[in-house]
Amino acid sequence: MTRSIRALLDRDDILVSPGVYDGYSARLAQAAGFSLVSSTGAGLANARWGLPDLGLVSLRDNLEACRMIARTVDVPVSADAEAGYGNAATVHHVVQEFEATGVSAVSIEDQVLPKRCGHLAGKDVVPLAEMVGKIRAAVAARRDRDFMIVARTDAIAVEGIEATVERVRAYEAAGADAIFPDAVRGRDDIVAIVGAVRVPVRINMGFGIRTRDTTPLMSIPALKALGVRWVSLSRMLPAAAIKGMTEALTVMREAMMREEVVERADLVVDMKAISELMGYASYMDVERAFLPAADLERRYGGDRRGGKT
Repeated sequence: MTRSIRALLDRDDILVSPGVYDGYSARLAQAAGFSLVSSTGAGLANARWGLPDLGLVSLRDNLEACRMIARTVDVPVSADAEAGYGNAATVHHVVQEFEATGVSAVSIEDQVLPKRCGHLAGKDVVPLAEMVGKIRAAVAARRDRDFMIVARTDAIAVEGIEATVERVRAYEAAGADAIFPDAVRGRDDIVAIVGAVRVPVRINMGFGIRTRDTTPLMSIPALKALGVRWVSLSRMLPAAAIKGMTEALTVMREAMMREEVVERADLVVDMKAISELMGYASYMDVERAFLPAADLERRYGGDRRGGKT
């Protein structure tokens, strides 16, 4: 898969990667036709462990989640490696561990540990020289030259745009394959960063979610016109899931004391849709190919297809 992101960037004017955090979200993004997905550190912390995105998820937990996502889909995956879990020597190890999960890229940010969600107040960044060392270590660590190192910077909120431009130039010189400035404040920031580097620039968009004093919402064509090559929709799927589950739970709570059966097909998908999304049919194909006929007869009777819901 590692060649796929580079190939996609060479082929397409702009890439859009939904932020995924579990099997459902990863499969849904692929089924919707997206050619690339990104793990979302905030989504993993919130959904899988019930924690705020404040650097509380361990490296091992992150690796296991990304291994599951990469195994689940056929499209390439970009992983969120947070701030690299330490210094440059740590980053060297971390990159090799992420590459072994089957993902095609990692983003590493320049926040001080413990890091936090890029759209929260109270961030701080490491010195420029320290982050350059991390990028150089990441580039040296990868085994496949097509495995991409994405350098994320949170410096805009801390040091301003001029210092951020200096940083992204240094990150590119250190070998970063793409630049990911988070919490950009608008068009002028994007223009300055795109103009400062030759590698692709990746921008995070909220798709309907905007936190105060951070990135304003912009359309994909507008971002493309500014020279952006990669757009992440990190919060879209977690936020949509929260809204959908909240609505279903509210309806169920209100209906609990009623005598009539509550059926709200507008709020849920049926078992057939879940089975198709999760690939139950392929498992049944393996059963038919390798289980004894008597076993199939015992399990399914006259219906050898199996797995009917």
